[in-house]
Amino acid sequence: MADAGKNYPYATHLNVYYGPLEVVDVPALIAACTDRWYNQTLCRVNDSVVRLGVLQGEYHWHKHDDQDEFFYVVEGRFLIDLEGRTVELGPRQGFVVPKKVVHRTRAPEPAVVLMVEGAGIVPTGDA
Repeated sequence: MADAGKNYPYATHLNVYYGPLEVVDVPALIAACTDRWYNQTLCRVNDSVVRLGVLQGEYHWHKHDDQDEFFYVVEGRFLIDLEGRTVELGPRQGFVVPKKVVHRTRAPEPAVVLMVEGAGIVPTGDA
């Protein structure tokens, strides 16, 4: 489990913002964003969640022991550092980081990313 006492400089909102049968207004959330690393759970789909990231800067190295993680870039450039290589994604490109793979994400310039992952995943990673 991630270190619950550790403060990370990220605005991470795990509440489900939109319920079933609601229009998911991503542009409104992007326009209202004032954080450099903003992560909001948009909605739940079965046992998974879709999260919106409005990102600039870098995340810490971490892994998820039991869940894969999918990243889809809407706007900007997004880097996923893995042990031994870096994957660069542009708009309309996606990538799956399998469970147990140590990774770090970065956005040198502002980027908008959608993430799909298990509803129980801890975004900051497992210890």
